[in-house]
Amino acid sequence: MTGISPHDGGRIPVNLLTGFLGSGKTTLLQDLLADPKLERTAVLINEFGEIGLDHHLLERIDENVVLLNSGCVCCTIRGELADALIDLDTRRARGLIPDFDRIIIETTGLADPFPALSTLHAHPVLTNHFSVDKVVVTIDAVNGEAQLGERLEAVRQLAAADVVAITKTDICGKETVHALKRKLTEINPSAVIILRQDVEAVHLLGGSLVSRDLADVSVPAGVSGGGDHHRHGEGQGGHHHHHASGDSIVTSFSLTVEGRLDWTAFGIWLTMLLNQHGDRIFRVKGILNVGGEDRPVAIHGVQRLVHPPVHMKAWPDSDRRSKLVFIVEGLDPAVIEHSLHVFNALSDRLTLVAAGDDPSRQAPQLVAQD
Repeated sequence: MTGISPHDGGRIPVNLLTGFLGSGKTTLLQDLLADPKLERTAVLINEFGEIGLDHHLLERIDENVVLLNSGCVCCTIRGELADALIDLDTRRARGLIPDFDRIIIETTGLADPFPALSTLHAHPVLTNHFSVDKVVVTIDAVNGEAQLGERLEAVRQLAAADVVAITKTDICGKETVHALKRKLTEINPSAVIILRQDVEAVHLLGGSLVSRDLADVSVPAGVSGGGDHHRHGEGQGGHHHHHASGDSIVTSFSLTVEGRLDWTAFGIWLTMLLNQHGDRIFRVKGILNVGGEDRPVAIHGVQRLVHPPVHMKAWPDSDRRSKLVFIVEGLDPAVIEHSLHVFNALSDRLTLVAAGDDPSRQAPQLVAQD
């Protein structure tokens, strides 16, 4: 079977696989490496011994690189991530290792994923060769809720997730699983949450050539189903959720803006917000109704880094309001709401003055979701 073709302008897609200690990350990685669709994959891990891949080893190329029976290249990370990726790509280009068209980076169970994401998004060399695909996080159904309450690392891993795979659901009760689902959605309402047993491992990674639409198998937030959790907080009685992890308070909340946003004013506002509070803003995602654009614009930021905006093909439904979801640590949502309102109102008044209209006319209203 052929491998997976690179996407995003020829850049090689990179998946980050993370999860707290004992959450089933190793098992998931082994399932991924056994799939023929991923035979042209490079895997970066911290130490081979931690992953238990010895029975897969076919050929050791050097002390840091082995070739697996599946055809995958597996490398250790003993220095900076950027150095490891550049070295891996150089070896590939010189024909020293088999070609690959996807990379999976496996982090340790206690790792904060944001430094790795920041490196991938900001390094001037890496951004020319690699693109970040899905961040996949494993959560243990038995211990996950307690870990989220006790360990900030687990919360940060969850906040970074695009896809959350709940593991070990076969050894705990349904109510425990339901309670964990609710907690996961409270902390990261924008993630796709699935039961690991319901989805073939390769479909978690993203990219049209490997992934089915996970919306069909995603887990609703409530015990009774309650609808698609992607719609959580979108102008229908949304929520502020406060979650304590050790001495830290993590909050997820949503904002809805009536009327069109001025793109320049919004960009200045978001840049100032992330520059000032980026260390405590785990994630911001949104769909925006921007003046002068017929299609919605999707934005996604991680700490101080903002991905390039994406012009979506169409609005998902008839609702044309701008919607933002934040995951923050120790920040008051009311302050963020107020600052956006000020910028939005200011840009509206400036537009009216420039057009010769009455500047006293009411600016678009910010609807705080709480």
